[in-house]
Amino acid sequence: MRSPQALSEADRRIVASWAADCAERVLAIFESESPADSRPRDAIARTRAFARGELCAAGEIRRRFVAGRAARDVTTPAAIAAARAAAQAAGVAHMGAHALGAAAYAVKAAGLSRPDQFDAVRDELCWQLDQLTPEVKAALRQLPRLGEDTTGPLGPGLLSRGVLATHIRAIQAGLA
Repeated sequence: MRSPQALSEADRRIVASWAADCAERVLAIFESESPADSRPRDAIARTRAFARGELCAAGEIRRRFVAGRAARDVTTPAAIAAARAAAQAAGVAHMGAHALGAAAYAVKAAGLSRPDQFDAVRDELCWQLDQLTPEVKAALRQLPRLGEDTTGPLGPGLLSRGVLATHIRAIQAGLA
């Protein structure tokens, strides 16, 4: 039985571009700490190529963990979150719910990188919601609410705890 968090391949391609946009917004945070590490940038480029139909889901499913490994090679929480945003974006080829993970990690990275700017988190969330096309909204609305389904990234795990859960709930509320 297919998880409701998977989405169809067509819908994953639709949300992949938005996930890549979210991750790319915080990529400079990672690259400022590790400029020679191209894994997150490559993951974002592959996510965009998947969205355009240039890469197959099966190939990207095998490669989806590459950018996440970059998070182990940086030390600041903001750079780690930025790398994880790119990794989550790459994971959209496997499961559409990872788009919300990419967005949540991007919001986290933005907030951590500007702790003195009270509105950094809110501004990033607003930017993300402003980028949603009607097609992306429709696809993301198919996903279960955070914690309602245990068969994917929106079930128990990293995305369902702490600040990431708060960000995903805010995004899901903004889809209404």
